[in-house]
Amino acid sequence: MELTFSRRSQRLGEGIFSLLNTKKEELLKAGRKVYNFSVGTPDFAPPAHVMEAMQKACGIPENYRYALTDRPELLEAVRDFYRKRFGVELKPEQIMSLYGSQEGMAHIALPLCDPGDLFLAPDPGYPVFSIGPELTGAQCVTYPLYPENNFLPDFDDMLEETARQAKFMLISYPANPVCSVADDAFYEKAIAFAEKYQIVLLHDNAYADLVYGGRTGGSFLAYPGAMDVGIEFFSLSKSYNTTGMRISFAVGNERIIEQFKKVRSQIDYGTFLPVQYAAIAALTGPQDSVKEQCRLYEERCNALCRGLSRIGWKVPDGQGTMFVWAPIPDHYSSSEKFTMDLMEQAGVIVVPGTAFGDLGEGYVRMALVYPVEEIERAVRAIEESGILKA
Repeated sequence: MELTFSRRSQRLGEGIFSLLNTKKEELLKAGRKVYNFSVGTPDFAPPAHVMEAMQKACGIPENYRYALTDRPELLEAVRDFYRKRFGVELKPEQIMSLYGSQEGMAHIALPLCDPGDLFLAPDPGYPVFSIGPELTGAQCVTYPLYPENNFLPDFDDMLEETARQAKFMLISYPANPVCSVADDAFYEKAIAFAEKYQIVLLHDNAYADLVYGGRTGGSFLAYPGAMDVGIEFFSLSKSYNTTGMRISFAVGNERIIEQFKKVRSQIDYGTFLPVQYAAIAALTGPQDSVKEQCRLYEERCNALCRGLSRIGWKVPDGQGTMFVWAPIPDHYSSSEKFTMDLMEQAGVIVVPGTAFGDLGEGYVRMALVYPVEEIERAVRAIEESGILKA
């Protein structure tokens, strides 16, 4: 039988993470010491009360049936959390759970776009921001993020014709991969831009709890007019170390949420009930571990950025997220070449910036998934490899 596949599937090459993992396995088989900074999987444990809630719920046979909808207790937990944490008032009709923000980004274009409609996504940007909507037939137009503007979009530089055609725009701060944090003026400009051109704003807020320098992460929905123009994705994955649990929330504009629920009702039967109960425990329980974790991530970030700068690889301090966005050494012109050389010579695995868009060239991304002592050992391995010498 001769098989043919869709054109959209043919556009998806082997992911860079798969290629890096293959190379990692080769190094390990050769007996090499490897420091894997490529995948952003937290190494911290979930809070005990979250695991206990999951374990208890898993012992109840009825919880293995179709969930169909979000439990009222879960909606109430999200509503109370947003009020206390962000000062945002939500109604139950403005809240829905997702199998993680990645899944939400992959499906959000279905209620917002017809095939061929345009949407705006950042470059550099997290891959699913563009790939997810493209899989539904929407067309991505990227907007540039430049270091001289703190990796924030310049709304005055947007093409008028493109802005008038775009159905939605993806924004995300604190930002993966570029690790920048937006100020009040940015959100005010974004909302005004959306109102002017009738563009829906989708804000990915996965790293609200990982902001450094004594600042506190907030919500896009706390700004005047935001509820009229968009929704926000808020994930439990990084704040509570529940990446495998796969739960996040879309919250905000009631009409968008209503249509999104309608689409997703055709492709799933609701979030597994034990996961819902674990999420309730996370949102309503003590938040001390979240704050302490942010402090530890900031220590790791400083250890990596300042350690690398000390040995000659000039890396600016990060502003937030669980990553570091590092310009490659001056004597390299290719992020991928530097990534492969760094892996071969120092055993340190990073992600080339080109995995996040054309404007990622000249950078690599590193995940803060090791304690400070191990980060210091990785820095020494880089120094001893000689790769930083031109």
